[in-house]
Amino acid sequence: MAQEMQSMGRVRTVFISDVHLGFRGCQAALLLDFLRRVDTATLVLVGDIVDLWSLRRSFYWPSLHQEVLREILAIARRGTTVIYVPGNHDEEFRALCGASLEGIQVRRDFVHETANGQRYLVVHGDEFDGNVKFAGWLKWIGEHLYDFILWISRSVQQIRHRFGYGYWSLSNWIKDQVPDARRYIGRFEQAAAAAATRLGLDGVICGHIHHPGIREVEGVRYCNDGDWVENCSMLCEDMSGQMYIRFHHSAAVEPVPLISSVAEFSGARAYDEAA
Repeated sequence: MAQEMQSMGRVRTVFISDVHLGFRGCQAALLLDFLRRVDTATLVLVGDIVDLWSLRRSFYWPSLHQEVLREILAIARRGTTVIYVPGNHDEEFRALCGASLEGIQVRRDFVHETANGQRYLVVHGDEFDGNVKFAGWLKWIGEHLYDFILWISRSVQQIRHRFGYGYWSLSNWIKDQVPDARRYIGRFEQAAAAAATRLGLDGVICGHIHHPGIREVEGVRYCNDGDWVENCSMLCEDMSGQMYIRFHHSAAVEPVPLISSVAEFSGARAYDEAA
C-alpha cells in the first residue's frame, strides 16, 4: 500500500482468536494490516491461531500466513506482552503450556485483570462444547458446507463493495436466522458464563464460535472476540478498562470508528470499515 499506515491508537489489551492460518478462508492480509497498526501493552491470542486440522487435510501455507507469525514475534520482541492460549484446532501446542517461546507466554487459560479491577477468565472456548447440545444436521453443515458458505459470502462482498454497500456476513446471517444455531450460541454463552461464576470472576473472554459479542449473561460479562475468517474482529480493552469490539474489514489508512458498548454492537456486523 502506497500510503503510510496509521496506528489505531493506544489500547491496554487486544484479544484475537480463530485466525486459522493454514486455512484458505483465513483473512491473513487484513490481520497483518491490523497487527502492523496496533499499539497495545498486551496481545492475547485466544486459540486457533494455526489451523492444524486444515493443514492435515490439505497443506496450504502461503507466504502471507508466515508473515503473520513473523509480525506476532516482532510485536513480542518490541516489548509487548504476548500470551497464547491454544485452541482445539491448534491443541497440539497445549503440550507447551507453561513455557515461554520467543517471548510468547503459552497458557492453557488465565485470569485477566482489567485496568478497573474486573477479572475475566480467558479460555479458547472448546472447553464448553461438552455442555452444549445441538442438532446433528447443524454439525454436518459446519463440517461440510462451511467452505462453500464462505465462498458464497465473499462473492456477495465483492458485489456489495462494487455498489458501495458495507460489509455483510452470510454465515452470521445463517447463525442469526436458524433457530438451532441461535440456541447453540445461547447455550455456549451460558456455559462460558457459568465457568466464570464458579471461579468467582466478573466475566469470561473466549472465541471458538466465530460470533463476536459482549453482553451480560447470568450476572457476568460474556466477551467473544470473534474471528479472522468471517468477521475480522477483536476484543479491545482501553486504558480505563472498558471493553469493546472492533472490526477491521478493510486496509483503510484512516482510523475507523469503535464499537464501545454492548448497545452499539447490535448492528455492528453490518458496519464496513472501508474508507
